[in-house]
Amino acid sequence: MKKLYLLLILLITLSSCKSTKNKSQRRTNKIAKTETKTSISKDAASIIAYAKRFKGVKYKYGGTTKKGMDCSGLIYTSFGAHDIAMPRTTKDLAVKGDWVDLKQVQEGDLVFFATKKNSRKVNHVGIVTDVNKGDVSFIHASTSRGVMISKISERYWYFAYVQARRYL
Repeated sequence: MKKLYLLLILLITLSSCKSTKNKSQRRTNKIAKTETKTSISKDAASIIAYAKRFKGVKYKYGGTTKKGMDCSGLIYTSFGAHDIAMPRTTKDLAVKGDWVDLKQVQEGDLVFFATKKNSRKVNHVGIVTDVNKGDVSFIHASTSRGVMISKISERYWYFAYVQARRYL
């Protein structure tokens, strides 16, 4: 009986020896996470707001208006409305600006994708609209659904992602 009692006490002691964070550690971690989000520039916020005005517009190859828009047309039009000259094609956009690691992207940066099967050649682009704890949202013109907001964490975009570039 004494052996069983000792074994029970030992078992309870070992199972309760897990590491836990105290309240001050949790609060410090929460503050650190919120401080990592950088403030968005006025230009970036304005460009994103302008691009969002096209949400729901159907896809049209070469389009730059509310009648129809393609992915590079969305970038060209949104930046152009703020007097920022941008190349018109995805191919040209992908080689200009400064390369940025995906972990360092900010609102207003451009993200590039290769959507053709078995190809890493860039053929699609979007504007980063939000970065929240590493979860990146972007606005783009999809051939199937028109101008919309997606997340890089979605399976399709995750595997198609190639690079990010900063123009602002």
